[in-house]
Amino acid sequence: MKLKLLSIAIALAFAGAAQAQSTTTKTDSDKPRAEHKADKKEMKAEKDKIEADAKAAKAKCGSMKGNEKDVCQAEAKANEKVAKAELEQKYEPSDRHARKVDETKAEGKYEVAKEKCESNKDGVHDCKKQAKAEYDKEKADIKSKYAKADSKRNRTAGTGSTTTR
Repeated sequence: MKLKLLSIAIALAFAGAAQAQSTTTKTDSDKPRAEHKADKKEMKAEKDKIEADAKAAKAKCGSMKGNEKDVCQAEAKANEKVAKAELEQKYEPSDRHARKVDETKAEGKYEVAKEKCESNKDGVHDCKKQAKAEYDKEKADIKSKYAKADSKRNRTAGTGSTTTR
């Protein structure tokens, strides 16, 4: 009788383990190796394309002169940084990467605006001051946009409280 109960208990234990294995869900880390490598290859190809486009855009600036050339180069550099940040967000979506995209866009816009101010002979200082104010406002908007995610991450970051005596 005890042997029969023991064999039933063992059978139920194995059945439970089999049930648990069949109900697990696949995550990105469970992707087959070939698929993971394909993603990396696609990302590398897209990154190379972004760099080639940026190089071509900078080459277009070569025929320009003075401040127009500086503005063109700033735009090309900003577009490259934004494209790379968007690529990272595309292949590894997260709040952190989305925030990085927004911040990169704001920084690029600010850099281009500063270069454009150089051609404003009368009010270079005022123009740069206005560009800085707009940049600071965008940064504040981004900070408030992602504040909820940041506060959630900060609440779950600690595993316990530490007390000092």
